[in-house]
Amino acid sequence: MLIKSRIKSHIEARILLVGALSVLTLSACGSHDAAKSGEASKGPVAATVNGTPIGASLVDVMAKQRAAQGRPDSPDARKAIIDQLAMQLLVSQEAVKKGMDKTSEIADQLELTRQSVLANAFVQDYLKNTPVSDDMLKAEYDKLKGQMGGTEYKARHILVEKEADAKDIIAKLQKDPKAFNALAKQKSLDTGSKDNGGDLGWFDLQRMVPEFGAATAKLEKGKFTDVPVKSQFGYHVIMLDDSRQKEAPPLEQVKAGLSQQVQQQNLKKLLDDMKAKAKIEIVQAPAPAAASASASAPMPVLAPASAPAKETPAAEPAKK
Repeated sequence: MLIKSRIKSHIEARILLVGALSVLTLSACGSHDAAKSGEASKGPVAATVNGTPIGASLVDVMAKQRAAQGRPDSPDARKAIIDQLAMQLLVSQEAVKKGMDKTSEIADQLELTRQSVLANAFVQDYLKNTPVSDDMLKAEYDKLKGQMGGTEYKARHILVEKEADAKDIIAKLQKDPKAFNALAKQKSLDTGSKDNGGDLGWFDLQRMVPEFGAATAKLEKGKFTDVPVKSQFGYHVIMLDDSRQKEAPPLEQVKAGLSQQVQQQNLKKLLDDMKAKAKIEIVQAPAPAAASASASAPMPVLAPASAPAKETPAAEPAKK
């Protein structure tokens, strides 16, 4: 079927998909935190395990993380968190007794966790304390508007298998153009539009197969093609209902998404600048290691920004 193209959805897709920077978040307090909770706990205590305190602040951290995942904070939820932390601390104490925290493999995992938490904290602090200015927002909005020039069209079509059928439809329309809707419902093979009288709504010609787009661009408003338009899907009879210049939605309508986009772009630039100024030396690329417990260690640092989304390929009418 022919897919409709709408300006608002174009901007929303760009806002949602343009280079958003992904960062790792800690889903639960790691064994490093639990094992050393006695050192970190200088405030109120939620529980103790063999004399080692579990700080109430640690419970707060996990409660906030769960709330961010849509799991409501409640007394029962906090009790479950404390139970989890207590068991985690108990087991980690046993690991320390066995000297497991001194092995290179475990030490590496603990260091990766520490780096990941610190890197994420830096990013969250930047996002929180570096607002997007009105000038930045306007510049991004103007850029989007500049990329959305051109004309969009509103048309109807009837798709048939044989040229003779298309010519017969054209002959009937020449006698009664108002019969277009009825003929589309009766004869069109485009199941996505036939029930609406062949109506395709507003679309960009570039989203259509070339033959269809070229024929539509030549039509005057209220006119239909007087010869069948052949494409790989069959023969089309097209009627142009209207055309107009594309318009971007009001800034207020897309402000929140644009603001987030600009902030992510600014963050990526900051990280790129940091990397460019840093002295990073790759001494040796490590050889693949055999599967081991270290494979489950959390990935350090920040995930790279995703690549900008590609434009949707040209829409094509589907054949029954």
